[in-house]
Amino acid sequence: MKTFVQRIRSIPIFRTLRFRLASTFLLLLTFITIALGLVGTALLRSILAGQSEQALIDELAAIRGYIHFDESDGHPYWFADMSDPDEAAAVDRLQRAYVVAGEDGTIWYGTTGHAFDPMTNRSTILQDLKQIEATKTPIFKTIPGDDYGPYRVVCSILVDTVHHRNWYVALGRSLADNTQLLNRFRRYYFFLFTPVAILLCVLASWFSAGRALTALQAVEHAARDITGSNLGLQIPPRGANDELDRLIESFNRMSRRLKTSFDQIRQFSTDVSHELRTPLTAIQGQLEVALFTATRPEQLREAIENALQDVERLSNLVRALLLLSYSETGQLPIHRTRVDLSEMVVDLVEQFQIPAEAAGVHLTTPHSEIVHCDVDRTQMERVVTNLLSNALKYTAAGGSVKAWAEAAGEQARIVVEDSGIGIPASHLTHIFDRFYRVPDPNPEKGLGLGLSFVSSIVKSHGGEIHVTSEVGRGSKFTVTLPARAVTKVAVVASSTMETRI
Repeated sequence: MKTFVQRIRSIPIFRTLRFRLASTFLLLLTFITIALGLVGTALLRSILAGQSEQALIDELAAIRGYIHFDESDGHPYWFADMSDPDEAAAVDRLQRAYVVAGEDGTIWYGTTGHAFDPMTNRSTILQDLKQIEATKTPIFKTIPGDDYGPYRVVCSILVDTVHHRNWYVALGRSLADNTQLLNRFRRYYFFLFTPVAILLCVLASWFSAGRALTALQAVEHAARDITGSNLGLQIPPRGANDELDRLIESFNRMSRRLKTSFDQIRQFSTDVSHELRTPLTAIQGQLEVALFTATRPEQLREAIENALQDVERLSNLVRALLLLSYSETGQLPIHRTRVDLSEMVVDLVEQFQIPAEAAGVHLTTPHSEIVHCDVDRTQMERVVTNLLSNALKYTAAGGSVKAWAEAAGEQARIVVEDSGIGIPASHLTHIFDRFYRVPDPNPEKGLGLGLSFVSSIVKSHGGEIHVTSEVGRGSKFTVTLPARAVTKVAVVASSTMETRI
């Protein structure tokens, strides 16, 4: 069976964040309200006690003026004009609860009644006299009193200066009014003010929690309304620059990233479909023509060879897409080793001498200092290979291509520069996008994935790639690697090193 607490927790509203915040505020405010009531009660009790003691001191001074001592025997007596109403009322007030006793504890005057026995008890009087004579200060104490409630009592000494005798005097003042006032304060505060305050606290807490969660609800509604058609949905910030505004900004950034990612996926799917459709259509057409029209083995052979060329193009496309996907998702393994970038560039330039010679391009590697850098040599060779391949493709016969590595402060650079046809300024911001190709009359010059792959490899090394180009004058690609991985070793003595084709 479920316990009562478990049943309560099973109610949906009790599990909401708004209820938890409101209940927290309510408990805090209720605690403060009750604490203020307790503190107020204690403070009021202290104030009333102080007022009662001050009134007793004033009455003690008054009784000294009304009690005189007989000159012959030194006995005390009341000296007052009882015909005067004011004086009679003052004496009557003093005599409601009082005791006058001698040094031996004998009672001369006093209020009678069982309720006032603590004031008239002989042993108590003697103890009080000793304490007063020792401390020279009055004694304050509280006795149960009568039906009107407890009494606050002050005990002191009256001095007979003629006979040099001390007399004990005690005055009592009812605390009934104080008790009634305290009870009234408790009743009004705890049974009237506190419930009303708690009710207002409930409403204020629920309203405040709702206002505080408005931004969260906006995030919730936005997340619920996000679909494939509005991935970039943005929530307007509140302008408070608080935790909720930072949450909204984080949500907006996430929404923008999602939109960008889905746009890339959508564009990628479109581009892949486009790139695959062309060779597949060509293969299908060639095979259908050969199937229905070929009459000689040579025709079938030619159709199969053409189809194989298109299949190879598809294979290259799929392989390039796979490598690019691994690189962009961080799955391409990077095995860093200490590599001399200058030596690596020279080796690759030498490997491209034959295709450069066939294209009639002047391929050179100028002087460069030895620069050691922690990189994955295989991946960096792919970067340089792609850049050199593109440079040779788009450089006409008689043109030149240069490639070198250099140290720039604490950074390393790999530069590939050509004097080819150049790239229009409107295309420079897109050349690293997948499948993007600058319009060219020769569609066989590439898949539009090489520079995307280069950019991904460079970024996986923590580097950057930049390009500057001018139509008709060539392009310059610069790969910059992070400073932490670079070591400048030495400077080669020769001033130039170039290979001519």
